[in-house]
Amino acid sequence: MSDLPLLVAPEQLHGALGDPKLRVLDATVWLELHPDGSEVTIESGRATFEAEHVPGAGFADLLELSDPARPAWLMLPEPARFAEGMSRLGVGDGGHVVAYDATDGIWAARLWWMLRAFGFDAVSLLDGGLQAWRGAGLPLSTEAASVPTRQFEARLRPELIVTRADVEKIVRDGGACLVNALPTELHRGDVPIIPGRAGHIPGSVSVPTANLVDPSSNRFLPVDQLRERFSEAGVLDQAKIVTYCGGGIAATFDAFALALLGRDDVAVYDGSLVEWASEPDLPLAVL
Repeated sequence: MSDLPLLVAPEQLHGALGDPKLRVLDATVWLELHPDGSEVTIESGRATFEAEHVPGAGFADLLELSDPARPAWLMLPEPARFAEGMSRLGVGDGGHVVAYDATDGIWAARLWWMLRAFGFDAVSLLDGGLQAWRGAGLPLSTEAASVPTRQFEARLRPELIVTRADVEKIVRDGGACLVNALPTELHRGDVPIIPGRAGHIPGSVSVPTANLVDPSSNRFLPVDQLRERFSEAGVLDQAKIVTYCGGGIAATFDAFALALLGRDDVAVYDGSLVEWASEPDLPLAVL
């Protein structure tokens, strides 16, 4: 599957179905944020997957693949937990994963980043996800695919993961460009992140995920337009880039877009604002 690019068009993926090295994974999660920031509802997309999915796909339940000690935060699990989940899904060396979701692509990007954070690079995104697949008139299935388990070896890449302590140091001393992937109104501080806390990490710039896609198709903008979005925010000329959002999901979408521009060294603040804003002594800035 070495001919599959980082971003795969629906027709391109359709032509590759049936290749024994290919593993297509649906990573759908449904998240609903109460308007006042007081409550977040998170639900597995398994029922959506069972109703319709790309033929031969498996379901990667990100709720099960996240840290069970912090279920509301969906943070990275221990390597052994992730390796067990991927092995069960038939992911391992020599294979190639194409991730997608039925929402806006951020959950597929999260799976892409998780795989890379654990040392697996042979992973692509389906451009536009299930929406684009359906829009192209391609077939859907309700059948559960039977695939052999494979041996996934988790090789943690700490350089792709940023902790709260790392961000505190960046805020204090500089050394990295912090990129907020949340909508502009959240970055400005018009809407709280959690009750009583609104704003962004001081010094960070805003590049919302919604600005990186064509709203009519849910597909990524052309590379030159992506470059323009990040250049306008002063991101691309920075030696180190760290993306964040509310809970480390949308941040991976910005990281993926930057990978399309050749920046595959972008780190993600896994705890993001759910963690940062929960600490009352940590600063938030508003515009």
